[in-house]
Amino acid sequence: MKKIFIERMRKLASWDYAHRGLHDIAAAMPENSIAAFKAALDNGYGAELDIHLLKDGNLAVIHDSSLLRTAGADVIVEDLTVEDIENYRLLGSDEKIPSLQNVLALFEGRAPLVIELKAYKNNAAALCEAACKVLDNYKGDYCIESFDPRCLRWFKKNRPHVLRGQLSQNFLKSPSGLGKIVDFFLTSLILNAVTRPHFIAYRFSDMGNFPYRAYTKLFKTQGAAWTINTEADYHDAKSKNLLVIFESFKP
Repeated sequence: MKKIFIERMRKLASWDYAHRGLHDIAAAMPENSIAAFKAALDNGYGAELDIHLLKDGNLAVIHDSSLLRTAGADVIVEDLTVEDIENYRLLGSDEKIPSLQNVLALFEGRAPLVIELKAYKNNAAALCEAACKVLDNYKGDYCIESFDPRCLRWFKKNRPHVLRGQLSQNFLKSPSGLGKIVDFFLTSLILNAVTRPHFIAYRFSDMGNFPYRAYTKLFKTQGAAWTINTEADYHDAKSKNLLVIFESFKP
């Protein structure tokens, strides 16, 4: 079984992933939009995207819970329905907030996805359950990742065959706002002993951090680098056999 996971992880790592799609606001292709995801596919990339649980049980593809930055509305996306999100436009463009089903329909059979689960307050389990209702019938290649270890724990117990990754960074240097104890646990990757991720998605500039280096070496775990912004960093990450999530340029 472990060999199968390694082979599947190696296959995913052979692709490069456009962070929130291949977005370019000057070209009316905002982040996490259908236009940005189509651009990623047209250029031969997979994509990384973010999902939130709507109040009707559907899933919206957007980075922030608040729509203030992305849609200019002081609204929490978790308080909306899939019909409601049709009323918002992304970053001044004509692009709408897509549902997860919208994006999966584009990528199935064409390119893999890195799907980040964005838990909000205490909805981690409900978010995971909703995601699986959609992903269980999806025939394309994908993996899930989250900063929230509760999501990884849920997948380990309920969908152990799905490739799962722990997102992290040096929160001691860049606090999360959740408190020093939470920042320590997230930075140190201590909870990986419980969640046992198949890969570690760490901020590229923080990969010299001891917890990341120690865990990936000790458990021979695949690393994923976010977010790569230059050709130099891209080639550095590739030389280390990292799965690359990139932004602001085309590798």
